[in-house]
Amino acid sequence: MADHALKVNGLQKSFGKNYVLRGIDVTLEPGSVTVLMGANGAGKSTLVKVICGHHRADGGTMMLAGAAFAPEDAADAIQQGVVTVHQSIDDGVIPDLDVANNLMLDRLVERGHGLFVRERHLRDEAAKVASAMGIDVNLRARVSDLSVADRQMIAIARAMARAPKVLILDEPTSSLSATEADRLFALIDRLREQGVAILYISHRMSDIRRIADRIIVMRDGAISGSFDSKPLDYEAAVTAMLGHRMTEVDVAVNSGTVPVLELSNLTLFPNATPINLQARDGEVVALVGLLGSGKSRLAEILFGRARAVSGTMRINGADYAPSSVEDAVARGVYMSPKDRGTNAVIPAFDIADNMTLPFLKGLSVGSFLDARRQKNRSQEMVSQLGIVCQTVGDGIGTLSGGNQQKVMIARWLLEPAQVLLLDEPFQGVDIGARRDIGRHIRATAQGRATLVFLAEIDEALEIADRIVVMNEGAIVGEHTNQNVDLAALVADISGAKSTQTGTYS
Repeated sequence: MADHALKVNGLQKSFGKNYVLRGIDVTLEPGSVTVLMGANGAGKSTLVKVICGHHRADGGTMMLAGAAFAPEDAADAIQQGVVTVHQSIDDGVIPDLDVANNLMLDRLVERGHGLFVRERHLRDEAAKVASAMGIDVNLRARVSDLSVADRQMIAIARAMARAPKVLILDEPTSSLSATEADRLFALIDRLREQGVAILYISHRMSDIRRIADRIIVMRDGAISGSFDSKPLDYEAAVTAMLGHRMTEVDVAVNSGTVPVLELSNLTLFPNATPINLQARDGEVVALVGLLGSGKSRLAEILFGRARAVSGTMRINGADYAPSSVEDAVARGVYMSPKDRGTNAVIPAFDIADNMTLPFLKGLSVGSFLDARRQKNRSQEMVSQLGIVCQTVGDGIGTLSGGNQQKVMIARWLLEPAQVLLLDEPFQGVDIGARRDIGRHIRATAQGRATLVFLAEIDEALEIADRIVVMNEGAIVGEHTNQNVDLAALVADISGAKSTQTGTYS
């Protein structure tokens, strides 16, 4: 019997002249968790899509449990024992069906099942699956009514009902709180004991420290590092991912001048520790924390979408308590939201209309839009941010995800802000676009306070002058981005107490 679950040798894939996979070698062993790390654009998603049958490889071979493996499509991969739970949780469940039907759906559509379903038998079988996976939910509950964590568990349980040899989990904790993530990790431990080979895609330190048996790293379509000696060297893995040490970033720290934004005893949630924070003119402050840390709540309060429990805010010395988004914008507080697809991009608009949407009044003469002025301003931002397009009249949907994100950032850089809020500005962009965005944010920081809300440490280290860590609605650490003590920073984010002293000089 083969001692590996999946063996990939020399895998190659290109799209036109763009070589995305360059001779990938990966081996997944039964009962082990292999973490796959890589920056945006490294080739992780393409590798997974080849393994699970969405793409055909241009070269190389794959072996599954000792037999040749070249799936025709995703259904063929699943049939042979390779199952993927995608980052979009609802890809793995049917939200309008109840839990029992979701867990048993694949058996219901099998050939020879028959036209009629015995309700009691279905629920008994679903209960067995749920029990085996340690899932305790109401089997009659509609999946769309469940928490994100419960939907995630059901998606994984449904995948396990297919008895896979290989389970691929794509950023499974991206939408989970720390407590919910612990439930997922307990489930992964159970699957490991059952002999399942797990490929876990993430570069979240807390995840990797908890569950990884091995780390493999991709950069520019190739394997740039493999780490299996205990304890796993996370910092070396990040260096392999980025091509430089996390703390070796080209940031000339600007401590800012006068305070622009001042938060005094601001309480985000009932019973949370009040926040006191200053953000100064010319300074870029990164607020980092896990899901549920309170950073998104703080962004909503600053942008007029929510109210603080108590405390005060001031901008340039004047009281600030926005009653709405319109009120915040009128005071010069602009925000680029996290989910551009849901909260920012207008698909029917072209690039110029998307970019200038909040400021059309200033680009108009009376009730008529000055189209030439709109076009010129838009073109200026296209040039400054390096947005790749034919003209600013192109539809926004013709752009790549990274270029769409640049348009959304450009929208809020079009007019001078007092306070600029950027919620996950690098989400869904490759590392090149990320650095373009980061450079422009820093280059234009003078004259405003800039707050960037991030989940990933490497992104914070690339853009910030100061890193402020949040946990449970409170500020638990502050690090000047110079000679950062990485262990102390990680401990602050995870909520663990560090025995080391941070250096912020």
